[in-house]
Amino acid sequence: MRPLPSLALMATLAACSPAPEEVGLRNTEAPISSNASFDARRFADVWHVAATYGDEARCGPLAETWVLTGAAAYRVTGTACGPRGARAFAAEARVTGPGRITRGDEELWVLWVDADYRVAVVGTPSGRFARVLSRTPRVRPDLMEAARRVLQFNGYDPAGLRAI
Repeated sequence: MRPLPSLALMATLAACSPAPEEVGLRNTEAPISSNASFDARRFADVWHVAATYGDEARCGPLAETWVLTGAAAYRVTGTACGPRGARAFAAEARVTGPGRITRGDEELWVLWVDADYRVAVVGTPSGRFARVLSRTPRVRPDLMEAARRVLQFNGYDPAGLRAI
């Protein structure tokens, strides 16, 4: 019978092991880019979450209202998906670069907006978050297909995207 390793040895080995990597929604080896021609004024107003990944899709209709409060700042209010369903939220957001908006502790990248600002794709370089926003609750099929292609181009798996 082999002796079992001591708890001290097991703790030492565990401390030397690399921490497990957080699994994200995108391949972080893939390049990602934000929209260099992003217009903060045109982005302001109501956005419906048309499609998203993961648990957020289970909450039903979600929307956000982005109100420009300065040249590069927004007040964002709306509904978000929490552990017990949809809940109201309010946050401050700041444009930090071309197509880059810091809200809370993470920088959201506007990956694409169609020419008329009807549909936008927002994600994060970490791959923790991505969604398709629309000015209306339903997205035209051609614009949704374009949004899926943008997500794929930026390393996201479009197969995991769920319409709300």
